[in-house]
Amino acid sequence: MGRGLIIGIIFIVIALFASVWSCNKRNSFIGLRENAKAQWQQLESQYQRRADLVPNIVASVKGEANFEKSTLEGVIGARAKATQVTINPENLDEASIQKYKAVQGELSSALSRLMMVTENYPNLKANAAFADLRVTLEGCENRIATERMKYNDMARDFNKAIQFFPGSLIAGSMAQLPYFEADAGAEKAPKVEF
Repeated sequence: MGRGLIIGIIFIVIALFASVWSCNKRNSFIGLRENAKAQWQQLESQYQRRADLVPNIVASVKGEANFEKSTLEGVIGARAKATQVTINPENLDEASIQKYKAVQGELSSALSRLMMVTENYPNLKANAAFADLRVTLEGCENRIATERMKYNDMARDFNKAIQFFPGSLIAGSMAQLPYFEADAGAEKAPKVEF
């Protein structure tokens, strides 16, 4: 066997190994990105679950008390807006996440006002149906927080994978996924006044 043939075989083996490694690396990036997109959809489903519960909460409150009509109307309006904005996971970018956060933030704010107002009405707090719905809503908020955290973890894993060397050579034009960040001022506790 000639020296040229041995060098050719070694070159072919190295090229084959590099090709297989590149394909596997690229496929792992695609898997990470798709996991993050699926997690985004799970986050959206938790927001939808909350939006579906709002009419029940409002109906329960209306049935028990006649107070601050504007608060109830605010919740209904915010829910309507929140259900109209969706994001296609294929086009996940910072601007679309900000728009989604804005309408979900309006709903969160309206629900917070509703919860604060109900603290002033003992008959509402004592109402079992309202109490059950309140616990369910709090559970929804906890689920949303958990799903946000999971999405951010998956986005971080994907973003790191496409930036680390030598994976960055294979990632090519893959764009980083945006994170779901807290709203400005969220670090401050809300002021509750009675």
